[in-house]
Amino acid sequence: MPKDSPSDDTAMPHDHIASERVTFALLVDAVVDYAIFSLDQNGIVTSWNTGAERLKGYAAEEIIGKHFSVFYPDDKVRKGVPEANLAQARASGHCLEEGWRVRKDGSVFWASVVISVVKDATGKVIGFAKVTRDMTERHRLEELEASRHRMYEFLALLGHELRNPLAPIRNIVNLLERFDLPPKDIFEYAKGVLGPQVSHLTRLVDDLLDVARLTTGKVRVYLQPLDLHEVVKRASENVVSMLDTKSQSLVVELPNTPLLVSGDLVRLTQAVFNLLDNASKFSSVGSRVKLSVALERHSCTLSVADSGRGIAKENLESVFALFFQEQKPGTIQEEDSGLGIGLTIARSIFDLHGGSVIAESDGPGQGTVFRVHLPLLSGPVVQQSCTVSCQPLGRVHPLSILVVDDNTESAQSLAALLEVDGHSVTTAFNAKDGVEVAETQEPDLIFLDLSMPGMSGYEAIALLRAKPRSRKATIVAITGLGLEEDRQRTADAGFDAHVTKPVSVSALNDAIELAVRRKRGDAES
Repeated sequence: MPKDSPSDDTAMPHDHIASERVTFALLVDAVVDYAIFSLDQNGIVTSWNTGAERLKGYAAEEIIGKHFSVFYPDDKVRKGVPEANLAQARASGHCLEEGWRVRKDGSVFWASVVISVVKDATGKVIGFAKVTRDMTERHRLEELEASRHRMYEFLALLGHELRNPLAPIRNIVNLLERFDLPPKDIFEYAKGVLGPQVSHLTRLVDDLLDVARLTTGKVRVYLQPLDLHEVVKRASENVVSMLDTKSQSLVVELPNTPLLVSGDLVRLTQAVFNLLDNASKFSSVGSRVKLSVALERHSCTLSVADSGRGIAKENLESVFALFFQEQKPGTIQEEDSGLGIGLTIARSIFDLHGGSVIAESDGPGQGTVFRVHLPLLSGPVVQQSCTVSCQPLGRVHPLSILVVDDNTESAQSLAALLEVDGHSVTTAFNAKDGVEVAETQEPDLIFLDLSMPGMSGYEAIALLRAKPRSRKATIVAITGLGLEEDRQRTADAGFDAHVTKPVSVSALNDAIELAVRRKRGDAES
């Protein structure tokens, strides 16, 4: 045997290693439940197994040579997540991640990903091995369970929030039941308790409805030129009673120049009020809340600052999430923490105005600042006056009114309120009776509930408009439904106005004024 000829003993291990490599490659390629492939140092795909083709939809010849960022959603690519994952793997030897990934056809799946660094014999990094598994079904089940848990938490919070105002209302009812005619001081006390509690319940229901509208894109803002001074004035006035209950003070600092924005006065007032309410809620007794506005070239920044509980840095964005509650594990929910919807509503409203809002805090116990950025208008503000009469119109113009509602307490209490103002009021507790009463009494104004058994308000108004003694009456829909499409439906059905329960005094005044105008017009013609 020649000296330079390799012996069989030397060749066999090399052949064995080569065989093992081939076997391993075949094994990897045969795996169909996992996408297994390799990348070079720059993230270019260099190998591709059958499982990768099955999971991601690319054939080997389509994807080898392309950058692995094609598997990431666009927003992750823009944020540099693919490169960050490789950097983490290079630094620590591997990167573990779960998140959405994109297939060739554009569909997405929830992936569990492991990226491991590959080194040569000298320890130099020569690339990466990547293993991906489809975990969409597990993620769906986890999300379902998390959603169920959030719903349970929300219902518990909702029950808590509803019971808070219901408790004093129930107590006042029990107190009044002890008297045939309550003394004046008891009456004044009861009135002072019931008013704010009913307002709180109404605001709670309105917020819940607003959340439903905002999350389904059904909120409309009616933009017009307005001065932000008016928004701040109204929001500040609305929050005073809440500040007073905690002996808190409000400091307002505004520029002397007009702050002209294109906005919906009602919605912007609501959003700023929510920020002030939040500041008061999470600040201590006797503390100070500050509202200020800083002018910039083409915009302004409205800030609401408090010295209260503060927000952990990791939750500065989460506080705007629906039903979010920042709470330490194992602690009891704070008495006045609310449902976690006020900030969600505020951000949505500012977004609808082309603005934005962020939260800033140095951490728990360090207070919070909410900064709202709104674009400014140039040019004069179109001043609009809107006067709501505090004196019930019925004292001057008594009307014949019919209230139709299957809820007897609701109908009778509304009738009592109208009668006190001098109107002649008749009640009916179903639509059929209401139509018959209208035909005999010829009312000037009809408050008609929409949801009644037997015959709905929509069916009733068709009959009322067809009868000679009620066709000219002012007919107002009374309902718990207040979405834009609900209002449009009642208008299309022939209603003159649409008010939501509980009916406010201003809404009653508007309805009465409308009926008075119609009665005058009919008399003059």
